[in-house]
Amino acid sequence: MYLKKTAALALTVLVLSGTAFLSCKRREEPKDVAQGGGGFTLKPGILSVGMEIGYPPMEYYDADGKTPIGFDVELAKAVAAKMGLKVQFEDTSWDGIFAGVETGKYDCVMSSVTITEARLAAHNFSRPYVGNALAMVLLKGSPVKARSPEECAGLGVSYQAETTSDIFMERLANEGLQFTPYEYEKVMNCFDEMKLSRVDVIITDLLVAQDYVAPADSPFEIVWQGPADEKFGVCLKKGNDALTAEINKALDALFADGTMLKLSMEIFKLDMVSSVR
Repeated sequence: MYLKKTAALALTVLVLSGTAFLSCKRREEPKDVAQGGGGFTLKPGILSVGMEIGYPPMEYYDADGKTPIGFDVELAKAVAAKMGLKVQFEDTSWDGIFAGVETGKYDCVMSSVTITEARLAAHNFSRPYVGNALAMVLLKGSPVKARSPEECAGLGVSYQAETTSDIFMERLANEGLQFTPYEYEKVMNCFDEMKLSRVDVIITDLLVAQDYVAPADSPFEIVWQGPADEKFGVCLKKGNDALTAEINKALDALFADGTMLKLSMEIFKLDMVSSVR
């Protein structure tokens, strides 16, 4: 009887242990599924992308005011497809876009983000995907004689706040250049204000400037462009090395199969990508 009781007890313990093990295993399985994207993204099956949708030709709304279009939009779709994911865009103001990726509002930022030493110290970045420069824009027929930012003393200079244009003009101001700064939340505001003759000069990315001067009836002209030493990359939360590696793999594949050059020629009408590889 004692042996039978002992055997029965042992069997009960084994059954309970096995049940507990299976129960634990079941509790762990949804965790893996919930992570999605191979465990790399915040939501299952989705790459969520922070983007300031008001920066043509990189990211802006179509005529319906609802559909995002532009280079970064198409790039995000292509990167997500290479990773086997769908893409979800989060329209975010530029002044809060980096905080959003750090606090987990979205997986990454694809929004014409120039890779700088300060940003590299605070965030992860993919390898670059676009080469860019700054440009100076005037109204056609403007009485302004300046043909470089350094010659803008006494002028009203507009640019988007907290961008590389802002950093560039702040550096010139620190070096002694005296001008009136007009900082706007969106780059489109700069061009709208210039049409109304409220600002004299616009400093912006060359890619943006070219988009505005391209139409035959454009009232704008580019009078200066800087060296092509800016590079755009995908920005991620500091330490998110796994997703950074996956995005780099996707970008490498898009360069290799010609997708990057195709997008550049379709949207920019010139090759703005090959120089970064």
